[in-house]
Amino acid sequence: MSDISKPSSKTGHLLLRPSVIAGVIALVVTIATGVFAEHQNRIVHHQKETAIVSEQLGMVRAKLEGNVNSNIQLVRGLVSVIAAEPNMDQAQFSKISAGLLGKHSHLRNIAGAPGLVISLMYPVKGNEQAIGLDYRKNEKQRAVALQAVASEQMILAGPIDLVQGGQGLIGRFPVFVENSGGGRYLWGLVSAVIDVDQLYLESGLIEADLPINVAIRGENATGEDGHVFFGDPEIFNDQPVTSLVSLPSGSWQIAAVPAEGWSSTPDNAWQMRFLILLAGLLVILPISIAGYLGDLRQIHIQEINRRQNQLQRLSQRHRLALDTSRIGVWELNLNTSEMSWDSRTKELYGLSDSFEPITMETWSSALHPDDRLQAESAFNDVLAAGSSYNINFRVCAHDGATRWIRSVGAVHDDIGGQRYLVGVNWDVSADVELNARLLAAKHGAELRNNELEEARAQMERNSLHDSLTGLPNRRFLDEKLLHRTTGHQVTALLHIDLDRFKQINDTMGHAAGDAMLSHAASVLSASTRVGDHVARIGGDEFIIATTSPVSEQQLAALAGRIIAKMREPVLYEGHECRFGVSIGIAMADTEETSCGKRLLIDADIALYRAKSNGRNRYEFFNASLKAEIIRTKRVADDILNGLDRNEFIPYFQPQFDAKTLDIVGVEALARWIHPSEGVLAPDAFLTTAGELNVVPLIDRAILEQTLWHSTRWKAAGISIPKMSVNVSAGRLYDDDLIESLNGLAFDRGSLSFELLESIFLDDNNETIVANIAHLKALGIDIEIDDFGTGYASIVSLVQVKPARLKIDRQLIAPVVQSQSQRNLVASIIDIGQSLGIKVVAEGVETMEHAAILRDIGCDTLQGYALARPMTSTELMAFVREERWRKVA
Repeated sequence: MSDISKPSSKTGHLLLRPSVIAGVIALVVTIATGVFAEHQNRIVHHQKETAIVSEQLGMVRAKLEGNVNSNIQLVRGLVSVIAAEPNMDQAQFSKISAGLLGKHSHLRNIAGAPGLVISLMYPVKGNEQAIGLDYRKNEKQRAVALQAVASEQMILAGPIDLVQGGQGLIGRFPVFVENSGGGRYLWGLVSAVIDVDQLYLESGLIEADLPINVAIRGENATGEDGHVFFGDPEIFNDQPVTSLVSLPSGSWQIAAVPAEGWSSTPDNAWQMRFLILLAGLLVILPISIAGYLGDLRQIHIQEINRRQNQLQRLSQRHRLALDTSRIGVWELNLNTSEMSWDSRTKELYGLSDSFEPITMETWSSALHPDDRLQAESAFNDVLAAGSSYNINFRVCAHDGATRWIRSVGAVHDDIGGQRYLVGVNWDVSADVELNARLLAAKHGAELRNNELEEARAQMERNSLHDSLTGLPNRRFLDEKLLHRTTGHQVTALLHIDLDRFKQINDTMGHAAGDAMLSHAASVLSASTRVGDHVARIGGDEFIIATTSPVSEQQLAALAGRIIAKMREPVLYEGHECRFGVSIGIAMADTEETSCGKRLLIDADIALYRAKSNGRNRYEFFNASLKAEIIRTKRVADDILNGLDRNEFIPYFQPQFDAKTLDIVGVEALARWIHPSEGVLAPDAFLTTAGELNVVPLIDRAILEQTLWHSTRWKAAGISIPKMSVNVSAGRLYDDDLIESLNGLAFDRGSLSFELLESIFLDDNNETIVANIAHLKALGIDIEIDDFGTGYASIVSLVQVKPARLKIDRQLIAPVVQSQSQRNLVASIIDIGQSLGIKVVAEGVETMEHAAILRDIGCDTLQGYALARPMTSTELMAFVREERWRKVA
């Protein structure tokens, strides 16, 4: 194939032919001539443009120069008159000046300054302020005036902006008068203002049809060194035509360029290029045509030779392909019925290479009896239709072998008009055998696939069902019911949890627990309607999902039946096992189209409420429960935000010596300064904070602020011997509690942690015991709070050895009316003091309480009778004023 696709070498030969070389040289010469002619044409064009601009500029310059000088000459006449009549008054000055101003000049006003003080003016109107101006005292004009006097020449200044509006040129003429002795003396100055706008207009500088753009520089007649005062300054950078405007005291430089800019392309550029192109064609075409005809003859000769070589190579490859592929070629002349086979075809049929003649009978007799009819029919169809031919058949060769032959052919007409059916044969016995094996393997694979599909279906069912009860599991509930968007939607969910199941499982073993779960599954399945679904979603949790319309009364009745049935004893290995169920029920909103996940959450919330209300009952998820959840979430969000904004602060309630009523300490009580609800006590947020697990964070914040306030008290000279802060159970179980206290500054014995009695001090938890020991080592005392309401024992008091215990207010309140209650409190005080523990009474509401507690030996009093909880600032004022003593 590489030889067939290889490009001919005529391109390479073409590039080296003399005709091509001559054509290239002619082309290069023509291009060079054209470029040179184009360059010369541009030069001539630019010179022509420059001449036109120079001509226009000359006319403008002449007008401008003439107009300026004519105006100056008019004023020179007035100067001559003044030199002759130095005592001229305003009337004479105005009469003469009036003749100078008008349409024949561009003068706007003329001023005379005898003795360098302006006293003569025309016109006076509009120029009153200039009368009386002393050039020798005016800082702005003194230098120019003295320059004119010193040079004894007229000085032309400007253009400058005029106070009256517009711009003007100011010519200052020194006036000298001859005295009787033949000498001269300075009379003063004559100043004349030339209207620049009128000057430009009369000089043709601002004509609309001016074919050039003009710029002028040389302000104050400084020539080409001065600033540009007319036109675009960029004109001087655009290769302009320049000229000088001569002035009595200097010159201006005027520059001009074409209004449309310098043209880089001459008007006759395309005509010139066309002529160059035409001349080039007249030279190149004859050379190219003659060379092309000669080259074409050589190319044709080379192409004929190349195709002959290519045909020879293709013939060799064709023979090689037939020999290597072992394909036999046959041919049938449809006009004469003559058939010819090559040697390979004869070999396939078991014939010798010399076997002749080959006829249709030779082929037909070699066909396998089972395939003869099909093969001959296909062959005849091809002869009748003149179409292509493709068939597999078996032959029984003369050498005794049976082979599968594939025969492919097609009808075609040769150049002489003869019709032929030409085809090829090759042995496909190996392919047929391979196909047979593949079909057998395919059949076996299909059988295995069916088995795998059945196994997969079983695995899928197992993954969607509980192996113990056979009920659908959580995955089934999620995929098939809660998240489906078609078919029947879930209308209600009953979330069922077994009560006392853990006790049965722990005491009687897992086998008993499995038996209870199977019994519960059968009860639930028997209690539901057709179309309802029962699923086990956890250890002892079940779900009933209804997909048909159902009322609240029907759900309540179903839940009641299930609870009653579950109460019945279950016999297991001679033992009666009893357990109950708690049920949470959630109903779908009829307006919602897909609420499965929400329903499960709502049912779970209702189940939680059923458990908290005593178990063995059912609860519906309703609006009030939802509102409570929303409120709890809002409180939770506010707590988290409050921690970020430091809204939790300590309030301090003083503690008093029962005998002397001296302050012996304060208890730091957490308060939440809520942005909208004001000051909130712990009962408003502590439960939610516990669920969020942020009580330790609140404890930490209260502790740090308490220690910070203690430094304020010391700085103010207020003595608070001890500060008590509450510590939650979570903090005591924290392995990092002690490490978190490092860095806090306090005096040993001045800080105590209050532990609730309900923390189970009898529990020998190693972390709690270790933390309490480390707290004492740091100098932090331990106090037992709410003593008498929890589970602490005398043993726990001996083990923990707290510094103080606080008797709960529920025990203190009745001591005024009840002698037995008084005796109980006295006993607690005796126990504490016998163990070396100070006793604090909480909830001292009246002074009568205080007196009784003092008499029965209580050490410390705390309550509203003496002081309420207060802020640090209020505490400082309270201590200074000793308000509690007035109450006592």
